[in-house]
Amino acid sequence: MELKEKTLSSELKFTGRIIRVIHDKIELPDGNRSMRELVEHPGGVCVAAVNENGELLIVEQFRYAFKTELLEFPAGKLEPGEDPLEAAKRELIEETGYEADVMLSLGEVWPSVGYLTERIYLYYAPNTHFVGQKLDPQEFLNVKTYSYDQLMTMAHHNLINDGKTLALLLRMKPHLKD
Repeated sequence: MELKEKTLSSELKFTGRIIRVIHDKIELPDGNRSMRELVEHPGGVCVAAVNENGELLIVEQFRYAFKTELLEFPAGKLEPGEDPLEAAKRELIEETGYEADVMLSLGEVWPSVGYLTERIYLYYAPNTHFVGQKLDPQEFLNVKTYSYDQLMTMAHHNLINDGKTLALLLRMKPHLKD
């Protein structure tokens, strides 16, 4: 069976600082019609970085949507036309003050495929060195360090709930040195 849906019309409903909301009328594979709501997002990056002590760098920050502090790997939004690798390098320095000696691409994740176009590019930086933190003016966070095993235990105990961080923990496992 053919699974593709055909876009019949598309209407921009909202444009914000980061996102756009689109309402599409579609034709389903069986010929019936329906609608789809899309949130367009420019995408982002997420970096699992290891410091000079062999610890993973984690940022703790308040996330307004959930009204709580979360533990996450350093991450950030892509600027228009920005290369994901360059964005990952930039975000790592901005948020943690660490620069990667090498950065390995671990693919991408799509956080919510039912309505969101965001792609998050995942990177692993097995060796870093401190160069100085450069937080954005409205960015407030704490940098913490944990071992991989500590983070996995925290994830299993529902203490890490950020999807990109959980995905990156999973993807980086084959690259860890025993």
